[in-house]
Amino acid sequence: MPDVPPPAADLTVEHATCLGCGCACDDIGVVVRTGRITETRLACALGAQWFGDGHVPARIRLGTLDVDPVSALAGVAAKLHDADRALVYLAANIPCETQRAAIAVADVLGTALDSITSATASAGLLAAQRRGRATATLGEIRNRADTVMFWGFDPATRYPRFTSRYLPDPDGLFITGGRRSRSVIAADIAADRGPADADSRVAFAADEEVAALNLVRAALRGRALPDAPPDSLGARSAALAARLRAGAYVAIVSDGEAAPHRDPRRSEALIALAETLNATTRCALSTLRAGGNRSGADAVMTWQTGYPAAVDFARGVPRYRPADDAAALLARGEIQVALIVGAPASVPVAIRDGLSHVACAIIGPGASESPFPAFAAIDTGRAGVHERGVAVRMDDIPLPLRPALEAPEVAAFRDKWGPATPAVARATVSGICAALPATDSAAGANQSGDNRDASPELTVAASLAAAGRPQDSYILLRALGATLAHLKGVG
Repeated sequence: MPDVPPPAADLTVEHATCLGCGCACDDIGVVVRTGRITETRLACALGAQWFGDGHVPARIRLGTLDVDPVSALAGVAAKLHDADRALVYLAANIPCETQRAAIAVADVLGTALDSITSATASAGLLAAQRRGRATATLGEIRNRADTVMFWGFDPATRYPRFTSRYLPDPDGLFITGGRRSRSVIAADIAADRGPADADSRVAFAADEEVAALNLVRAALRGRALPDAPPDSLGARSAALAARLRAGAYVAIVSDGEAAPHRDPRRSEALIALAETLNATTRCALSTLRAGGNRSGADAVMTWQTGYPAAVDFARGVPRYRPADDAAALLARGEIQVALIVGAPASVPVAIRDGLSHVACAIIGPGASESPFPAFAAIDTGRAGVHERGVAVRMDDIPLPLRPALEAPEVAAFRDKWGPATPAVARATVSGICAALPATDSAAGANQSGDNRDASPELTVAASLAAAGRPQDSYILLRALGATLAHLKGVG
């Protein structure tokens, strides 16, 4: 029987960006047939799982009832407006444009503002602020690094395409032999082992890690422990220092995501080692991050507030409060209402426990399937699959998102009313205000219906709801922010 060719693709999006991990591979080919993703070319197993078939929930819930978008937004606005102390929390899988709109909500309300970074990567963030950090883009280390040290992890497990796209496999501009021209060192920390195919390997116990990094620095400065016994901590550290010193361009690659068994001092010790190496050779520290545009949250918060996480607007201006992050505020019972923007499944367990004791509103992918309770849940599409915009790779490089399943009405709205046009139509605000709980229900329904046709945001939201499609997070946050600004008398 002859082979039957597959049916022609309804749509093929080339150079789509995958947010399955921090590598943010932007060479994925996404094939869509009959409204579902059927193929993700070049994607790793993690990326294929992240894209899935493109199906996501599309519910809008307020309390126990399924409602329309206007009623849900009105309920969220009323709760946030009446709260004495609120929290806006940036979770994963939303584009930078939505993150910016969520930050505007925190600014208007004078709330606390935080993101996943505080619970997962704050140790490295704070260490970099104390000491500075010698780093580079992934493109630079691919083109120039001839010596690569993987510190206490194998990227194949959490960042599957890192080795084939960046280090050590591909040819670089100045490393033309690819893997053959690079020396790969695996530093095993207890059970956390480096790549199996490393050229050399050194092992340290978990309680030796920070001491080993300090001894490597001492050896690089010519202050190695004298007469260290073979295979002692001092001898192993001196041998590692010799291998690193031999490199013309050294890349130290570590996993920046938190793990309970890791020494919290590791981040600062790695930064210090990179600084020391730069005295005699070139060294860059590459800290890998998980996916979902987490680095985008850091970048947008820094851009909008001056700080990458744990910001408080309570005094009318952004203040940096790393000791009073979301986990600390929730543990002390200071938060009454929390707005979670992003996928609730990505919220760290420690934060979930605190959120289970406050009134939560969730706007993001999978909001209706949240692992913690919420009084309002609005399902949105996923960044890069249903929503366009920008995401930031873990080396702080911005990348465009090319969604394969963007709704036509959302595409038309974003073309005309995107971030370059921040003003929100008055009809959007009046339509949501008319649906506030304090408004007479009949009059509210009439006013909301009258204004919906004149409101670009509410028109798109209603169209998506009628079609059973997930909402667009940027459009919702844009409308919510304008409504709260009106209620607060801002602008």
